[in-house]
Amino acid sequence: MNVIVFASRKGGTGKSTLAAHLAAHCKKLSRSCLLIDADQQGSLTLWHRLRNNEDLPLTSGLHGFDETIAAARHEGYEWVFVDTPPLVSPQVSEAVAAATLVIIPTRPAVFDLNAVTETIATARLADKPFAVVLNAVPPKRLGAESPMVLNARRSFEALEAPVWSGQITNRANLSLSLADGIGIDDYSFESRAAVAEISGLWTAIENSVNAIHGAYAGAVMHRKAA
Repeated sequence: MNVIVFASRKGGTGKSTLAAHLAAHCKKLSRSCLLIDADQQGSLTLWHRLRNNEDLPLTSGLHGFDETIAAARHEGYEWVFVDTPPLVSPQVSEAVAAATLVIIPTRPAVFDLNAVTETIATARLADKPFAVVLNAVPPKRLGAESPMVLNARRSFEALEAPVWSGQITNRANLSLSLADGIGIDDYSFESRAAVAEISGLWTAIENSVNAIHGAYAGAVMHRKAA
């Protein structure tokens, strides 16, 4: 079972958004998956309620997290996506400890970048593979990343933190589709660029997980926390 934990000390980085879109994408690929909402804000729970569809199950992770993970493993889920609260707490540490891979979303603004260091420290303390994902960033111009994104990448190089080579661009369709209880894959024909970015992130996650399990030797976005 692959447990993907979305963690960040700062709110508004896109943990719930990425978890929802990736889970919907995973389900569209006919992969067995479960959502765990471990954030009291309940954003994933709200999206799941709007979805009104039993094809993608969700359970609470607010209490008895280890038991929830054990139950998911017993039920045979291939993928588990965990949304966590925006803080450093024993609850987040518990989720990270159960992770196959920790995804740390961040916007490219200075306050967001500064907050990432604590989440990286949590993953390193737990000796868990992790990767930073640049989310809600300015669009590329003529194929080139914005100065904010380039600066963010330099910041993470200084921290020796692995960063996904792609980006999730700030697009209205990513939010509008969630308001309809669906993922970007099912939203509209005009969403092709957003679909490609979510699909690219999914491929990077899958490659990293396969490498963690020793079944893949190609390029990955993560590295072992150290």
